Parts: sequence; C-alpha cells; structure tokens
Amino acid sequence: MPSRTSLVLLLILLPLWLAASYGIRFALMEDGQWVGLCVDEAQRWECQVRAGLGLLIHFRVIAWIGLGAALVSFFLSGRAGWFLALLALLFALPALVLYTASLAVFACVIAGLRLVRRSAAVPVAA
Repeated sequence: MPSRTSLVLLLILLPLWLAASYGIRFALMEDGQWVGLCVDEAQRWECQVRAGLGLLIHFRVIAWIGLGAALVSFFLSGRAGWFLALLALLFALPALVLYTASLAVFACVIAGLRLVRRSAAVPVAA
C-alpha cells in the first residue's frame, strides 16, 4: 500500500471525481435543454458526447470496466494491484452516478477493499 500522502491525496481527489460525475449527469444527461437542442442539431459535439455516453450507459460499459479492473486488482499484489484498484474506482464512481449502480457498487466495494489491504509482511530472518 502506498504512503499516507497518496491516501490523503486519494481521499481529496475521489470526492472531486464524484462531483464531476454528478455534474456530467445533471448538466449534460438530465438537462431538458439538451433534449430539444440535440433533436434539432444532432451534429453538435455536445450532442455527440451525450449520445456516446448514453450508449456507454445503456450497454453498461463503464460499470463492466470498473468491475473487471477491480476483480483483477484484487488478485494482484503490490503497486500494480493498488493502481489497478484505483483505476477501477475511477470507472466505478461515474458508473454509480450514471445509472448502472447494480454493477458499480460491487466494483466500488472490491476496489475499496483492495486499496486498503495491507501488503503481506516479509518475514525477517533472525
């Protein structure tokens, strides 16, 4: 497990990532102005992003990536497992917010458990 400063940084950045996910949900996906605008002008880049994100949500791609990364990270040891768990959490938090909570909750729990797991102690020869 990395040092305390990386954990503190993680505890600061994850709520910001969660807030950005909620911003995307309420400003882009649920705002009524985009529905009318994207019907009239579907070629705008904002409408393309909205449509692509809608497909990712519909097929649960974000949640499956988070869950897959969390499962793999749980069985990896060392820094590689820790960073993969962090990546899984970065996918799972937006998946929680963006309508795929049924899969993303498992990804968050597994990734969170991996992030706080202690590395195995190396026995010291006497």
